[in-house]
Amino acid sequence: MSFLGWTAAVGALLLLMSLASGWIHRGPVTVFGFYLIAGVICGPWVLNLLRIDVAVYAELTGRMTEIAMAASLFITGLKLRLPFRHLSWRMGLRLAFPAMLLTVGGVTLAAHYLTDLSWPLALAFAAIVAPTDPVLASLISVNDARDDDSLRLALSSEAGLNDGSALPILMLALVFLTTKTDLSLSLLGHWALFDVVWALMGGLLIGFGLGRVIGHIATKMRTVHQDVAPNDFIALSLIALSYAAAQSVDASGFLAAFAAGVGLRYAEVRIVSQHPLEDLHEDARYLPAETMVNPNQRHTLAGKEPAKSMGLVVGDALSFGDTIERLFAAAIVIVLGITLSMHWDPMGLLLAAILFFVIRPTAVYLSTVGTRTPHAQKLMIGWLGIRGIGSINYIAYAYTHGLQGADASRMVDMAFTLIAASIVVHGVTVSPLLKWRQAGIAENDRSGEE
Repeated sequence: MSFLGWTAAVGALLLLMSLASGWIHRGPVTVFGFYLIAGVICGPWVLNLLRIDVAVYAELTGRMTEIAMAASLFITGLKLRLPFRHLSWRMGLRLAFPAMLLTVGGVTLAAHYLTDLSWPLALAFAAIVAPTDPVLASLISVNDARDDDSLRLALSSEAGLNDGSALPILMLALVFLTTKTDLSLSLLGHWALFDVVWALMGGLLIGFGLGRVIGHIATKMRTVHQDVAPNDFIALSLIALSYAAAQSVDASGFLAAFAAGVGLRYAEVRIVSQHPLEDLHEDARYLPAETMVNPNQRHTLAGKEPAKSMGLVVGDALSFGDTIERLFAAAIVIVLGITLSMHWDPMGLLLAAILFFVIRPTAVYLSTVGTRTPHAQKLMIGWLGIRGIGSINYIAYAYTHGLQGADASRMVDMAFTLIAASIVVHGVTVSPLLKWRQAGIAENDRSGEE
């Protein structure tokens, strides 16, 4: 097919998905499920129009997934308008660290004993498929900064933080695989200090600091100059600067992108609390700044009102970041569907079932012991842990850092199969589960009123 033909095909697919979005949201298959199906149809299994092996183009795959993840993590952080003492942060930490480690341990055991993978390869597989995905979890993440749903907040904070625990484990597995090094205290000490503690703390501090400082600077300059021009590149600059700054000093770029969104939101909260709008009702003065302005009526907002200036900054950042996230996510999931025929292993389905039905729910339940989280919500959190673009990024990372060999290829095939299964299974079940939960909440509210 010619370049013009592919351009028309891409345009037609995007138009179809846009026009059918209402029907898709009401149906059993998510938009990413349809993108996966489109990739399978274009790939060798059906029409054989494209043959793309993401393992061969690991470096390009890594870069594309990095952009999608960084944008998604930034947007996730920007939507979390929570004080740091909020219970949802503590729940997110429990899910991102104790639950993650338990999940990695369970998957490592299953992969080693069921597939005969070596311990390092089993550990690498577990690190790849254990973290929940921040990009494909749009249906279960927070909708906006006013969303106070405890389930959404817990899953969003987990998705934002779990790179701090999963990626270091993958790095440790790759050390064993590429250097054949025996376990030693010095190796573990170096890994714990630099790849865990520094990567985690450095990434969070760099990203949060940049988000907070740039948020205040942008608001002050736009207020002083009464500037109402679009702020789209604020999001792009924060994503790029936080990620690059963290990576340049061997800290976590993904955590930095997430923390940059949190930092920008923290700046918004401070500005709104210090400069509330007097012309609003008392209950509305401290709402998120982006809800106080209409970006389509910028010309009417000129004036020295920091809260409205900040509203434009945050609103434009959310809009631009969301567009980048969806664009790259669509492309990557389509490519996953194309490449799946070259990386299909039925054993991945068995490991997916064990992970989805046993390991993840058990890890979540054990990690949330002692909290007041209802049992039904624990079960939903345990189930709604979709795998996706983050796992593909980890596969690309492993290939570009020395992963090779027949057993490694088999491990990657199982990982790709598990990722595709997660997109389908979790995508099909998420809407009915959320509707059932919402109906239960509404019923409880009615019972309380009576």
